[in-house]
Amino acid sequence: MNHLGTKTIETERLILRKFRQNDAEAAFRNWTGDDAVTKYLRWPTHRDLETTQRVINDWVNDSQNGDFYQWAIELKEIGEPIGTISVVGCNEKLDILHIGYCIGSKWWHRGITSEAFAAIIPFLFDEVGANRIESQHDPNNPHSGNVMKKCGLKYEGTLRCADFNNQGIVDACTYSILKEEWQNATRQ
Repeated sequence: MNHLGTKTIETERLILRKFRQNDAEAAFRNWTGDDAVTKYLRWPTHRDLETTQRVINDWVNDSQNGDFYQWAIELKEIGEPIGTISVVGCNEKLDILHIGYCIGSKWWHRGITSEAFAAIIPFLFDEVGANRIESQHDPNNPHSGNVMKKCGLKYEGTLRCADFNNQGIVDACTYSILKEEWQNATRQ
């Protein structure tokens, strides 16, 4: 793959960009401090702004690496980040990128996460050179699977007791899209 790092991508409602140090307060207010957001995630709800500041600081530092993809999902209408979408796993040998995402519960069910995910797919296939983009969700969080379906990912199956989150050891509903499938869909 041709790693290019977190590139700014703009959509109708969003700016997907690298995190900045001054994003910590909005991140804590909008999603990292929200128990509803972290219910099906692997990291615990942040109980104080300092925790979010440390995480954002790490993301800012890591964004210097070409193989680091962590986008702030900035909602244009408010001018601040409301969530994040990132490459959480990479298999260089098979050109596979695994995507994770979350946004504040205040913005759920508005198509924002789907808009963000759909926006990074062309970049990851055409510029980075991925051959497969995949993601997964806890079966008890079907709305996350709906995001994947809206972005053209196909359901591949449910792996039993194959993941963990704040609910414990859980099944993992797995979805993917191949570069060829995406290219064929965009030609139609």
